[in-house]
Amino acid sequence: MKIRRILNPVAQENTYILENDTACLVIDPGSDTSSILTELKAIDKPVAAILLTHTHYDHIMSVEAVRQAYNHPPVYVAEAEKDWLLNPIDNLSGLPRHDDMEDVIVNPAEYYFDFTQDYKIEDFQFKVVPTPGHSIGGVSFIFDKEETVFSGDALFKETIGRWDLPTGNHEQLLTSIKEQLFTLPNHYRVFPGHGWDTTIGHEKVFNPHFS
Repeated sequence: MKIRRILNPVAQENTYILENDTACLVIDPGSDTSSILTELKAIDKPVAAILLTHTHYDHIMSVEAVRQAYNHPPVYVAEAEKDWLLNPIDNLSGLPRHDDMEDVIVNPAEYYFDFTQDYKIEDFQFKVVPTPGHSIGGVSFIFDKEETVFSGDALFKETIGRWDLPTGNHEQLLTSIKEQLFTLPNHYRVFPGHGWDTTIGHEKVFNPHFS
């Protein structure tokens, strides 16, 4: 599996495009629609699904563009945030501090994550674990075969996500990371929603929130 990262200008959010022999997955398509579509065109494989770690506006701004360009691949989201896609206040794009940008409104997702099952989509195999605390429906994607986790806005390199936004909770965020991510092997790579990749072992040692 190849991992391609696109750094989006709005909020410096990371979009990840995962590629295997037959298809792609898109994780958190952010603000740089042109770069995301250019990268997908260069890969020249169908988009099997769009996976959302959560639904704050900076992680969903290009969902509709990818849907329209790639024959409407299904969107997966946590049920707790399903309505946020359609509600600019909930996804934060409609707040007064974002008056300089258009409201972000995304059509409903096709699927809600089931935390009890393992997923296999076009030979991509992964599981989804709940990692709330930054937002109530935050999730992480664990690809055991590739020894990789996509942590959304829960765990970053040497820090953690904000917990001061609506539905955020500091203790819940710390518990999510300790119970769902720090139980993974130390060598697993972590690709976060913002910033650079790291490893589980590095964060156990060097993340000041867990010292």
